Amino acid sequence: MITEQTLTALTTPIYATLIIAEIAVSFYGKKELYSAKDTIANIYLTTVYMFFDLMTRGFSLMILSYFFRFHIIDFNKNMIYWVLLIVFQDFLYWLMHYMDHHCRLFWAAHVVHHSSEEFNLSVGIRASVLQPLYKFIYFVPLALMGFECADIYLVYAITQGYGILVHTQLINRLPYWDYIFVSPSHHRVHHASNVQYLDKNMGMLFIFWDKIFGTYEQENPNEQIQYGLTNAPNLSFPTNIFLHEMKEIRIDLRKSEQWKHKLMYIFGPPGWSHDGSSQTTRQLRNDNGTNDKFCDK
Repeated sequence: MITEQTLTALTTPIYATLIIAEIAVSFYGKKELYSAKDTIANIYLTTVYMFFDLMTRGFSLMILSYFFRFHIIDFNKNMIYWVLLIVFQDFLYWLMHYMDHHCRLFWAAHVVHHSSEEFNLSVGIRASVLQPLYKFIYFVPLALMGFECADIYLVYAITQGYGILVHTQLINRLPYWDYIFVSPSHHRVHHASNVQYLDKNMGMLFIFWDKIFGTYEQENPNEQIQYGLTNAPNLSFPTNIFLHEMKEIRIDLRKSEQWKHKLMYIFGPPGWSHDGSSQTTRQLRNDNGTNDKFCDK
């Protein structure tokens, strides 16, 4: 049985080779998909993420193992077991991803993945550095159902690996594949800062979660995509790349003495302000003439 560690050892050289190949295609094709500064930042961020993940893994496994003691189904490890684990885990990832985009505290952790103004395979490894501090919470239902902790993390690594591959501009729409699975076209929409694309296409492996819950948006080939954030922060210092939103929350907390405002600055949608100095996704869409009941950023 393959383990998460073995999978990582096997796939890391493959991802590195693909990134180098895409850099070569970009360079010789004059596509300008990469910059040295951003690529170095992506490598730095995935290294810091791996450190945080390593430091928190023991605690997260302890929590999941505790809940596994109360599991309700005794699975046989057959094909059905793995298919169910993939589907349920991907849904819980969608849920976590949705919360990352709609609760500012979690957005402060996830925003690092969206702060690049480029879109290429190296952005796929631009990890949300602080996510290991809470992502295991979303795996608790899987442990309670009866899925083993090591298997949960193995499947998560597989779907995350797939997620790296959809960070590319070199592949256009895939007519049949993207009815069910997330494609590069879908994920380009997700990384766009164009108002109509904000908070769309949250899936990692399956795109039908977005179609079910109303967060799906198809890429418009006639629309020029702008990557990055709606308000680009100053990312001069390495630590500021993954801590800048936490610093912004601290600044915003000083803007009002009312506790309900302070709580909204922490747990409300990104962009919320009590004085209209910044806007959520819903407000941006309303100003742009687009309504979406699911958008709050």
